[in-house]
Amino acid sequence: MSEQGRRRPSKPYRRPRKDPVRVLAFEALRAVDERDAYANLVLPPLLKKAREQDGFEARDAALATELVYGTLRRQGTYDAIVAACVDRPLREVDPPVLDVLALGAHQLLGTRIPAHAAVSASVELARVVLGDGRARFVNAVLRRVARRDLDGWLQEVAPPYDEDPEDHLAVVHSHPRWIVSALWDALGGGRAGIEDLLEADNERPEVTLVARPGRATRAELLDALGEEAGRAGRWSPYAVRLAEGGEPGALDAVREGRAGVQDEGSQLVALALAEAPLDGPDARWLDGCAGPGGKAALLGALAARRGAALLAAEKQPHRARLVQRALAGNPGPYEVVTADGTRPPWRPGSFDRVLVDVPCSGLGALRRRPEARWRRRPEDLDGFAPLQRSLLAEALQAVRVGGVVGYATCSPHLAETRVVVEDVLKGRGGVRAATAEWIDARPLMPGVPALGDGPDVQLWPHLHGTDAMYLALLRRTA
Repeated sequence: MSEQGRRRPSKPYRRPRKDPVRVLAFEALRAVDERDAYANLVLPPLLKKAREQDGFEARDAALATELVYGTLRRQGTYDAIVAACVDRPLREVDPPVLDVLALGAHQLLGTRIPAHAAVSASVELARVVLGDGRARFVNAVLRRVARRDLDGWLQEVAPPYDEDPEDHLAVVHSHPRWIVSALWDALGGGRAGIEDLLEADNERPEVTLVARPGRATRAELLDALGEEAGRAGRWSPYAVRLAEGGEPGALDAVREGRAGVQDEGSQLVALALAEAPLDGPDARWLDGCAGPGGKAALLGALAARRGAALLAAEKQPHRARLVQRALAGNPGPYEVVTADGTRPPWRPGSFDRVLVDVPCSGLGALRRRPEARWRRRPEDLDGFAPLQRSLLAEALQAVRVGGVVGYATCSPHLAETRVVVEDVLKGRGGVRAATAEWIDARPLMPGVPALGDGPDVQLWPHLHGTDAMYLALLRRTA
């Protein structure tokens, strides 16, 4: 028989099977990578479209969400593992291919999807979005990844803790090394605390609601949700925590603006400012960095109960519109203005209470925006510092003598927290501020444990179940 006669007939070409869930997850990751988008903004419209066009059910949406967020949270770990399975530097692999590989690695190492199914589904995805040639590369790499479980890979790709603690933690817990170092400095203590914090950053955060005082009650929200779907918050008297999969928009109070989505740490910051002891009148409050409006809405409701008026200022017009929407229907007097807090239009000494929740690196909300950890660079903090000092200095000018300023930021980095406050109080960094003294913020968060030595407060995801919010309270003395 001739050679041609012995040759097996080639298999007929089979079209790749399009999996809408994995295609959606891939599209979300590409948007995050190409457009610097945030997953929490990209994913909802993609899911809505999928429900309408592809008949997505709740379990489809849940899987797509897990694939996107799980892949982003563990990107650093998966990159290290994939790098050990390819024959070239990762920078030489096309970004879309890396996204498919990361999605496959997450299914293999971070979910209960069987290995054969995870590899097969990832190869089919690659055929759909990359083509057959690169799908073969994806198949080869993921088969190597599948040879070990996550613990086995970490033993191989992470340096020993005793030799390089920060790099070990960076690989194992999927954070850039510089962020591990910064968080460790802010937290203090030994290995256990920093590992708990990094692990908390990689957990899916609960959705927390706020019942805005005078407009809704926590009991109303709990009744509407039922026992299985909601429970009272841990620390804020206005907080309700949703069970996994809970949909805030299904509640009348949220649709009507009487309640909203707000992390419990943010609620505690607003409540502490509102409860800080004050000498003299308490009639005018200022939120100097009000966008997108969550704290302003809570402050406005609290101010209304005392007959005080709130001025909410936001520099960016589109964010000022969000503040206006959040405050709509507030029972007390309020005004929203588009204004730069570093060049304020109001007169010095005009307010009794002032909050400045300043722009920052966002390192305190990495569990909500996991992609931020890969975008931020140490040098970014140099850009924020002058703005933060200027906003705090102007806030101290805006408050009257005897009034209170709250300096807040969603970052635990020392360069954005206590260092800023001390620089302003001591006149460093090119700013001149009114004279002020510290107020111990800890008694103003009753029942909240592990608040440190004071007088300022740093909240932590692993200790308090909140974002890592920082608050310093200052009273103007002259």
